[in-house]
Amino acid sequence: MPKISETDLILNADGSVYHLNLLPKHISDTIIAVGDPSRVYMVSQFFDEVEFEMNKREFITHIGKYKNKKITVISTGIGTDNVEIFFNELDALVNVDLKTREPRLRKKKLKVIRIGTSGSLQEDVAVGTSLASEYGVGLDALMNFYDLPMNDDEAGLAHDLQKKIKLPFMPYVVKGSDELLQKISFDMTKGNTVTTPGFYAPQGRTLRIEARLPHLLEDLNYYHKGDFWLSNFEMETSAYYALARMLGHEALSISAIMANRIKNKFAKNANRIMENLIEKVLERI
Repeated sequence: MPKISETDLILNADGSVYHLNLLPKHISDTIIAVGDPSRVYMVSQFFDEVEFEMNKREFITHIGKYKNKKITVISTGIGTDNVEIFFNELDALVNVDLKTREPRLRKKKLKVIRIGTSGSLQEDVAVGTSLASEYGVGLDALMNFYDLPMNDDEAGLAHDLQKKIKLPFMPYVVKGSDELLQKISFDMTKGNTVTTPGFYAPQGRTLRIEARLPHLLEDLNYYHKGDFWLSNFEMETSAYYALARMLGHEALSISAIMANRIKNKFAKNANRIMENLIEKVLERI
């Protein structure tokens, strides 16, 4: 491949990638990704020590060791647009020679685990549940700009979902890492996670603006194809799974269910639920 131009891969004066402000030495084989920048501190409080910190926009990074294993935790902020920046720059740090701007011949495979919050789409997925996403279902537009390879089952689900819910666009469906699913979430609830491009109308909420799809919450709740049901929704998972597939990494999204949208219940002990999930994931990686 030809050299990557200075405007396609922008570097800072110190040679770090533009948004993350990190160098290759900062990236461990295992990455924990969180949305909320304050959640980085919730993860690193369990580290034996924090060796490095970087704060750049919503991208907060702590690098440390947990039981002698080096771990990098990075916040992305909300949304698939931020995940796209995060994943491309993360991959560049390990798979592009930043001095020559040439992709490396031997590619490195990272393990990226998203720990986030989510709302349940099913009555029986209770508040406080730790849910691992088998599939990400993207209702966002990110994959309109990439050629995501979907297998026949995934493409069939995407077309069926569009038809039955009468979406004015084509969604995408992509499976996460079987390896990480088995290693980290073997005893967790498994589900299929809808990723939306917003928190209000795209998740069936109405404040003062009428939603274009007023029955979206009900439609997502009832949708199924065979035994494939939609369990929960949030705003990042589909991008993690799609970009991991295209870039050759392993990705797993694990959500703490903070709200049950069908029962209209919200967690009263949200911080404790999240801390318990973080500690469990750290023990398993």
